[in-house]
Amino acid sequence: MTDLLPDLPSLTDVASLAAGLDRAGYLADEPLATALFLAVRMGQPILLEGEPGVGKTEAAKALAAVLSTPLLRLQCYEGLTAAEALYEWNYPRQLLAIRLAEASGGTARGEPLRETDLFAPQYLLSRPLLAAIEHPGPRPAVLLIDEVDRADDEFEAFLFELLAEAAVTIPELGTRHAALPPVAVLTSNRTRDLHDALRRRCLYHWIAYPGPDRVAAIIRRRVPEAGQPLADQVAASVARLRGLDLAKPPGVAEAISWAAALRVLGFGELTPDAAGRTLGAVLKFAEDEQIARAAGLSTVVSDG
Repeated sequence: MTDLLPDLPSLTDVASLAAGLDRAGYLADEPLATALFLAVRMGQPILLEGEPGVGKTEAAKALAAVLSTPLLRLQCYEGLTAAEALYEWNYPRQLLAIRLAEASGGTARGEPLRETDLFAPQYLLSRPLLAAIEHPGPRPAVLLIDEVDRADDEFEAFLFELLAEAAVTIPELGTRHAALPPVAVLTSNRTRDLHDALRRRCLYHWIAYPGPDRVAAIIRRRVPEAGQPLADQVAASVARLRGLDLAKPPGVAEAISWAAALRVLGFGELTPDAAGRTLGAVLKFAEDEQIARAAGLSTVVSDG
């Protein structure tokens, strides 16, 4: 077991980490706090899965805040390549160096410009994966690999090697090994199955949609001006919306957005009229809005 952060009070045990996440504005239940605690203390990547909007990305952000370390985020997408996620060469700067060498008859040392002069560290632009490997500390960076299920199989295989070795190879410069392997947090919405090899490398936690009480508590934390009555109403109404046959049931993020929209318009309670005017803050498809309105907004916002 690799103890990466022996000096951090917020990581003495699971309860202290949960309290630290709380102070960072993230309310984590004990199973999630335990999973994150183990990921940091054991030095293993963690795969967080769950429906969109349940707080997977926010968990990584809050963890970085607790660790007082940078969050380096790689947003995955179809067609993402290893080179795009690792680094690129600063071509404009390289071109400028070539022109300066041509004008002056050589480099600043008076020598002819060589190819190795152009592919030197000063021309390298680090992307999230390389930046996480090269992070100097004093604590490891949190590397958020967001929506890894959107990436292709080839990138997933490359990612497995990087996480296993905590090292990357740059052909022109050689292999870079991490002095402090990053705390890797992978998220997935399960749009496709990930390879078993990647899953075996990671700790795993499923973030379920929280109950109305916890959603209300999260809303009060993120939208303090909402107050308890409105937060409770929004949380309960989101739960009812999730019971409808929607293309994209709302998550915690949408509940927060809905409460914020209501307060911007000056609503102190969630009425059918208020819901009708702000439905676009919580439902993101026209068909879902039609389903909610057909069900009756008075039913959505009321227990009756």
